Amino acid sequence: MKVLVANKFLFNNGGSEAVLFQERVFLTNTGTEIIDFAMQHERNIQSPYTSHFVSRQDYRSGGYLAKIRSALSLIHSREAVSKLASLIEETRPDLMHCHNIYHQMTPSIVGVAKSRGIPVVLTLHDSKPVCPVHTRMRGDKLCSLCLAGDFHHVLTHRCADGSLAQSAVLYMEAVIQRWLASYEKVDRFLAPSRFMQESVLRRFSVDRVKLLYNGVDVTKISASGRDKGYVLYCGRLAPGKGAETLLRAHEAAGCRWPLIIAGTGPLADALKLQFARNVRFAGQLSGETLSTTIAEASVVVVPSEWCENCPMSVLEAMAYGKAVVATRIGGIPELVTDRVTGLLFEPGNAEELRMHLECLMGDAARRARMGAAGRIRVERDFSLEKHNTELMAVYQSLLSI
Repeated sequence: MKVLVANKFLFNNGGSEAVLFQERVFLTNTGTEIIDFAMQHERNIQSPYTSHFVSRQDYRSGGYLAKIRSALSLIHSREAVSKLASLIEETRPDLMHCHNIYHQMTPSIVGVAKSRGIPVVLTLHDSKPVCPVHTRMRGDKLCSLCLAGDFHHVLTHRCADGSLAQSAVLYMEAVIQRWLASYEKVDRFLAPSRFMQESVLRRFSVDRVKLLYNGVDVTKISASGRDKGYVLYCGRLAPGKGAETLLRAHEAAGCRWPLIIAGTGPLADALKLQFARNVRFAGQLSGETLSTTIAEASVVVVPSEWCENCPMSVLEAMAYGKAVVATRIGGIPELVTDRVTGLLFEPGNAEELRMHLECLMGDAARRARMGAAGRIRVERDFSLEKHNTELMAVYQSLLSI
């Protein structure tokens, strides 16, 4: 079997790429031939298909006219359509699996595959097909106005950072893709959470949207049993991720426990200036250092204030046997069973988070019980083996039609 995998980045840039590379390794190990389609980037891993990759795009740079041209190319990329057509003619894949293809590659590439009789799978890493700004958030509230495909609300509410111009570009993008019927040509959507599945069902029929949770390789992670008395946050230091809420809760609790902030982002400098007492900003961690940092934590906090889908940070913490304190938003409550594998709180509520931290940091036995329950749940419901088995079943169902 030959599978063409399309994603704007061919390097580990976040959660969607983590899922992509896990699947890529699995498929390669089964003897499946992987055909890469991505954007040119110096961080990309080596691929024999680099000459077919689209040019690197940055719609934020250049003058006014350059920005307009870039914006139009991010709505419909003639280069991506042309290069994908050439790649398909050269390699003859059996199936195309799309991940994060928005903007630099554009959903227009779906029609290229379908016009050549190739079935298309699209993993819904976010809600872009039904929300032009992809977050389903309007301000700090969950929004459902565009879910059925009526996208004018993005203009009415200036959903793109309050900018009419940016909102207009996203509106045009959504309307043009609807006119091209790009998403209507997708054979199977893979939703990593029920939250995401339900988000798109107003536009797409239930038989086309398969629930497929992300998976974690429990054969390579052991429940550590270690607990060195610190609270851990792993993630971007960016708006919507809730790091500031965690730091305020830590401060309100008197900074009684060490707090490790593992990650970088645009808010890093401001947070370092504002919060310093008993906090270590560890920067971006990876490999053995990251594994050890999670394994030795007491509690892992995921304080997201926007609609997370199926965050790998939650699954990995549970695999290490850690109690998870997380927000009651998006797909997170499907992963963290409140008062069993962790504690949930309302997004942005630093006081509720403070109380949860004080509860767990003052009760080692309780957090150990929650961590053990989380490990059992991951092994049963979110193993990488289960994910891969269900992924292959989706492929085979489309290839047998």
